Amino acid sequence: MKTPPRADESAAPILTPRDIAERLSLHVVGQERAKRALAIAAYNHLKRTALRRGRRPGPTVRKSNVLLIGPTGCGKTHLARHLAQVLDVPFHVADATEFTEAGYYGKDVEVMIAELLARAGHSVEQAQRGIVFIDEVDKIARRSPGHRAGVGARDIGGEGVQQALLKILEGREILVPLNLTQHWQRHDAVTVDTSDVLFVCAGTFTDIFTYGAEGRAVGFGARDAARRPARRVRQKDLLEYGMLAEFLGRLPVVVQLDELGPDELLEVLTAPSDAVVREVKELLGADGVEVAFTDGALREIVRFAVERGGGARGLRAIVEEAMADVLFEAPERRGARVSIDAGFVRRRLERLDPGLLHGSL
Repeated sequence: MKTPPRADESAAPILTPRDIAERLSLHVVGQERAKRALAIAAYNHLKRTALRRGRRPGPTVRKSNVLLIGPTGCGKTHLARHLAQVLDVPFHVADATEFTEAGYYGKDVEVMIAELLARAGHSVEQAQRGIVFIDEVDKIARRSPGHRAGVGARDIGGEGVQQALLKILEGREILVPLNLTQHWQRHDAVTVDTSDVLFVCAGTFTDIFTYGAEGRAVGFGARDAARRPARRVRQKDLLEYGMLAEFLGRLPVVVQLDELGPDELLEVLTAPSDAVVREVKELLGADGVEVAFTDGALREIVRFAVERGGGARGLRAIVEEAMADVLFEAPERRGARVSIDAGFVRRRLERLDPGLLHGSL
């Protein structure tokens, strides 16, 4: 597959958007729209850093930070983590709820860059081309009583954090602490330029349409949402929800992920190299126990995941619950062969959640 021209003779070939999307598909099921959007953003990120390193004259190419919107367990964090692996750049996951406005008790936003620097082995050059994934950004929406008019009580964990993130998202030289475990002063800090750091923000925005013009709660968490196409989230909806226009302006790429259906969850359960069923088989195999899952057992696990509404993230908990007895007895059953069918799964799980045993896929 052809690659674009190099920024300079010593630069490595840059992966194309198709290359990136195909590599993401090896680990992430579904979400084709999100893969393509992330692949384009990542490709432009690589080109941009290569051009800057080559110091070519011409207009400055601005980065395209990404906002992922989707229900829990749909693969937002999974996509970002594997994107960093594909690009081979430092990667850090930050939770937006941990941060407060500067001067208040809690983490300052500069700490997330310091943690990225630590992931990069304290190499400033490597950190400046890394990726920061900021989760739960919907939790830093304006929460003051008069948020629509921009008035009310000071919101240090919501609007204040959005304001503090503006300069970092856009790209500035900031001082970050070298030691994250102690109180730091300016002489304990290093300057990091975030101009080439790609930020991927994510949130569920569960009840976003409650704040919109429709005035009804049909968010991602609603049970009926899985049975009809979700309405596309517009910038007006995000503004009504409490996100600042300046904050959204620094996240030009907005991607709405879909809730995974039963067939996609079944593929998540078995297909990827890090699928939970593969891990269970490997764990039991280390104890000399051979285990096989029937198609009925896998579909029963998926049905429980759908009913619980936990998405792909909930699959692991259900498999752990269903296999608890087998895992406990594995060292004593060396050489045994165990077949897991739908009845086995149902009997194990009915003790824990009998309310989810009615209906079928």
